[in-house]
Amino acid sequence: MEDSLEELAQLAITAGAEVVGALVQRLTRPTPTYYLGKGKVKELAELKSKVGYDVLVFDDELSPTQQRNLEQALQVKIIDRTALILDIFAKRAQTHDGRLQVELAQHQYLLPRLAGQWSHLERLGGGIGTRGPGESQLETDRRLVRQKIHRLQKEIEELRKHRALYRRQRTLRGIPIVALIGYTNAGKSTLLNALSNADVFVEDKLFATLDPTTRRLTLPNKQRVLITDTVGFIQKLPTTVIAAFRATLEELAEVDLLLHIVDITHENAVEQSITVEKILSKLGLAEKPRIAVLNKVDLFVSEEEDISDFVSVIKDSGQEAVLISAAKGWGLDGLLEGIAEKLAQRMTGVALKLPYSATELLDLFRRHGSAIGLEYHDSGILIKGKIPRRFLPRFQGLGSAEEGA
Repeated sequence: MEDSLEELAQLAITAGAEVVGALVQRLTRPTPTYYLGKGKVKELAELKSKVGYDVLVFDDELSPTQQRNLEQALQVKIIDRTALILDIFAKRAQTHDGRLQVELAQHQYLLPRLAGQWSHLERLGGGIGTRGPGESQLETDRRLVRQKIHRLQKEIEELRKHRALYRRQRTLRGIPIVALIGYTNAGKSTLLNALSNADVFVEDKLFATLDPTTRRLTLPNKQRVLITDTVGFIQKLPTTVIAAFRATLEELAEVDLLLHIVDITHENAVEQSITVEKILSKLGLAEKPRIAVLNKVDLFVSEEEDISDFVSVIKDSGQEAVLISAAKGWGLDGLLEGIAEKLAQRMTGVALKLPYSATELLDLFRRHGSAIGLEYHDSGILIKGKIPRRFLPRFQGLGSAEEGA
């Protein structure tokens, strides 16, 4: 609970707030009226005069009724974790794609809460005066928001189709794709900058990167890959955010390898890793090949800080683990070699006979395959080596493939 509240405080600071206090209550379940008990609501009212707060942020998603009742009782702005994350996303989104997805999530969050905008009508009581303009305005607002949601969904669907087409073209070109994933603020953007000399915005705040960035990279074995940065994950990530960012998160389904970046200096590194794994499972990516990249080793300043247990936990889960410091550039050569080795495991042995006219296929093999031997004959070129399995259909009828050859 305390860790989650600390994270909420960091989110609030990222959104531009100043945190003046925190309050907790142990309940079997949240109360339907106020989320908190009436005694705690009274305590919050008394704290208002002492610390002078003007916004209350709750660490779970509030129902429209809870939010409305709290605002009436305390006469301050009430927001929940979902609204806070959406606010940060709206602030961080730079591209048209990102802004579309944030706007959709905001409208989906707003729709069930519109009635609160017209709560002053409830004081009029039933009967005469409660029908007409008030109800019409509420229904008008609901209709406008639904229309906006529908329009945004259509635009995002077009975006998904465009990205799917782009992914197909990328697959035909055959360049492997490596994606950086991890908890927010784990160092993904710093690593992308270090590996590819990219100029991605880096800041020590949650969700500093929202829009995906892709760069080209050459591995030690001369293989070219695309490496892409992604939005950071977080516990209690709102379902509206996951749904709205489906177009972006779908990119992860097409990648060849995931690099799971972990800030090993964080006291909750294990819990953060588990959160990422759970979100990957929700997205159907639990079986996707990945390497655990344990970042920020330069910040370990004493021998007492032992990470061997954490490395063991990672390895027990079936992942390979690499220790690095993205900020200092430590361990990057080993990481690149690990990426090359992991991608090589997705290759299969082949023996191909290419006619001299098949220059495109020969170039494809040279760019993405690994040749063991080349023999030049009158009828064509005999190639023995390895190539990614996904390219086998391109060479159909030109030779044989043998697993592990």
